[in-house]
Order: sequence, then structure tokens, then C-alpha cells
Amino acid sequence: MPRAVTRKQAAAASEQEQKPLVQNGNARTEDSIRDADVVAAAATTAEPQENIFLFWPNIIGYFRIVLAIASLYYMPLHPRTCSLLYSTSCLLDALDGYAARYFDQSTRFGAVLDMITDRCTTSSLLVFLSSSFPRWAIVFQSLITLDFASHYVHMFATLAMGGSDTSHKNVDRSRSKILNLYYTNRTVLFLFCLFNETFFIALYLLSFSSPLLSPNLLKTVPTQAAEAIRHGAEVNSSLLSHIFTNPYSAGALEMARANKMDSFWPWVIAGVSFPVMFLKQFINVIQLVKACRWLAEGDVKSRRDRRKSKAA
Repeated sequence: MPRAVTRKQAAAASEQEQKPLVQNGNARTEDSIRDADVVAAAATTAEPQENIFLFWPNIIGYFRIVLAIASLYYMPLHPRTCSLLYSTSCLLDALDGYAARYFDQSTRFGAVLDMITDRCTTSSLLVFLSSSFPRWAIVFQSLITLDFASHYVHMFATLAMGGSDTSHKNVDRSRSKILNLYYTNRTVLFLFCLFNETFFIALYLLSFSSPLLSPNLLKTVPTQAAEAIRHGAEVNSSLLSHIFTNPYSAGALEMARANKMDSFWPWVIAGVSFPVMFLKQFINVIQLVKACRWLAEGDVKSRRDRRKSKAA
């Protein structure tokens, strides 16, 4: 008989009779099972406890969130600073994936954190574009809706039909060749995400540089008001109003005029990135349709199984 690990286990072993148990055709005794459980528990305890929240990819994800929030703060009046912070946050999306593979720290929490950061960051920029280009607000609102609906249904279908251990990026080629290429080829995924965000950043810059798209924002401040501001006149005595400037105030219009930039390169960037952005939205539609069909197939199968079980 194997030696007991502790005195307490030895006493417990002596109080019970050894009874043969058959498992997979091999006779085992209760004391041997107990000893094996103790050894397994000891091995588990000896393993270092991992803190998923402090994995390098997740730390990069937290830094992305900080940069995104900072870009939102500068978004109304500082296009250059906002674009730099926003672009850096988006580029770090590729770095956290590399870190996850390099350090072998791929986690489900990290995948969800990455997806939520992407969705919320892009949506925040689209909300600003809706206010900058009110005639096109319904288009930006539709893009936000499509983005959230497509990724949520796809994620839910993957978990419900593929199992909890299945990644949303593991799309079988037989289900969709386009989605399989989009998610399995890192270069394709990176370029689509890059050009998609680049297009919206270009539109954001055009809201400060193109009178054709946003004439109201570039309206010149009256000479008398501008002179008063230059001589230190107080625009608004409220502390909150100084921090969150009224976009229709003279001070905000003066700031927007000072931040005006040439519109040539934003137009070029928007023109080059538009086709890829359009294809990205087309992929979102395919993803939404395929995920809905996958869920419907599962519903049909479960209803068929229930009818068979009732008939039996």
C-alpha cells in the first residue's frame, strides 16, 4: 500500500476498508485514489498563480484605453494632437497581438478587451463625425450599428455553436472563405483595420480643413470679439466651461480657426483608404449574415432533438 502523505491521511486510510474499484478495466483501491488526489492537489498548489490582468498584452490594452480617452478629450478643438493619440492607440492593437503570441499569453479576457476597445474607440470617432457632418449622421449611425451588431452576433454564435474554447477568429473555410481569409491572415486583418481607421481619421481632419464639408466650424470670429479675446477678455467665468468649451462660443471658433490645416493630404488619404473601408463594411455584413444563419442552424437542430426526445 502506498505510504500516506500526512498523519491525518494515514489515520483516515486505516479507518476504511480497502474496496476494489474498477475504472477502465484496472482495479484500484480507495486509498490509492485518495493518495493520487492529494498528489494532484499538491502539484496544483505548487504552481505559481498567474494574474491574467497583468499579462503584457492586457497592459498594452489598458494603455490603448488611456490613449483613446485622451484623444477624445482633444478631439473637439485639437485635431493634430487627437489624431496622434488616436492613431497610436490603433497601432498598438497590432502590438498586443504580437505580445500575446511572443509571451504565450493569449487569453479570452484579452480578446474581449481588445474587441471592446476597438468597437468603443471607433464608435466615439463616428459620433463626433455625426456632429461634424450632420447631413451624413445617419450613415455614421448605421456604421456604428453594423459594427456592434456584426461582432456581437458573431461572437455569440462562436461561443454558442463552437464551444467556449473556440476563438471568434477561428472561422471554418467551408462556412465562409472571405471571413476565413480575413481572420486567419494577419496581414489582411491588419491592413483592413488600418485603412478603415485611416479613412475616418481623414474625415475627422477634413472637418477642420475643408470648408466644403464643414463651413460652419471654420466661420471667422468677428473682429471685435477676437480683439477682446486677445486682450484677455473672459469668455466664460465657469470653470467647467473653460475645461469643456462650448463648441459654438467665440473662443471655440477662434481655436478651430487657429487649428485649420491644409486639406490636400486628408483628401488624398480619404480617397486611398475609402475602397478598403467600404470592403470592411461589406465584410461586417457577411459576418452578421453568416452568424445569424449559424445560430438558426443550431436552433433547427435543437428543436429537432427535442421532438425526437419527446417522441421517444
